[in-house]
Order: sequence, then structure tokens, then C-alpha cells
Amino acid sequence: MADAATIARPYARAAFEHAVAAQQLAAWGDLLAKASVVIADERVAPLVGNPHVKRAQLVDFVLDLAGAAGNERARNFMQLLADNNRLAVLPEIATQYAVLRAEVENTVEVTVTSALPLDAAQSEKLTQALTRRLRRTVRLHAEVDASLIGGAIVRAGDFVVDGSLRGRIERLGNTMAGA
Repeated sequence: MADAATIARPYARAAFEHAVAAQQLAAWGDLLAKASVVIADERVAPLVGNPHVKRAQLVDFVLDLAGAAGNERARNFMQLLADNNRLAVLPEIATQYAVLRAEVENTVEVTVTSALPLDAAQSEKLTQALTRRLRRTVRLHAEVDASLIGGAIVRAGDFVVDGSLRGRIERLGNTMAGA
């Protein structure tokens, strides 16, 4: 059987092409992100593919929770997914859509995991530095992980910089073990 990424690709592309034509990139991105959270919820996931749950009702339920109850295009898209037993791959569709959108908008999602919360000045300085380095508009998401001890880890797709104290200690330990 094909993997989720392969199955999701044509659906993500179709949603993206519609969003571009309708000039609704952000709205469709939000819809797909919210709907994928609903589908991935442990209370909703068992309903997907359940023969006792009508597909149309499940679609209406997902759209209602995603805040798109009156959106006919969104309903048609979700109904297509339901009819083809593809609602379970909605999180992957949302991920691929976000990648397509980021390419067009020349943006990049960056996650910074630090030992302590970043203040506004640190976030701004880091955003500016990453914008210069990556040559894209940066959308910075900050997380806190006290186990890093100090420093931070920056992730933007395949680009990873581990400047954490924990990472440095691990690298030092590996160097000493190899010597």
C-alpha cells in the first residue's frame, strides 16, 4: 500500500491550486490545519472509517469544529476525502499544503527550542538573523525545554543548529569516548 505522503500529494496539490485561484492561501491553510487537528484527535480518529458513522455527518462535524461549517468548497473537498477513505491522511495533506504555500510565499517555519523562554527582543533578533541566513521570511515558533540546560536548538526543515548546552556536553562525551 502507498504511504500517506504519496496518497496525500494529489489532494494537497488540488487544495493548493484552488486556494491560489481563489486567492485564499491563508484561509485554506488554516482550514486544513484545524481540520487535521480534529481528525487526529483520539476521540475523533475512531470515527474515521467506522461503518456506523455516516460520512456526510463526519464531514459536517469536522468542518463545524474547524470553523468552516458554511464553506461549500471546503465541504466538497472534505466529502471527497471521506468518499475516497482519505480523511485519515488529512494531517499529511495539511503538511504538504503548508510546504507548497511556504514556497510561493517565500516563507519558512522555524522552531526554536530553548532552555528558557525567549523575550521579545531575543525573538526579534533571532528572526532577523534567520531571515538573512535563510533568505526567506521567517515564522518563528518558540518552545521551552529545560532539559537543554542552556542555549537553544533551531530547526527549519532540514536545517538544524544545536547550540544547546546539552548538545555540547553530548558532543564532548562522544569525542572523549572516541579518543
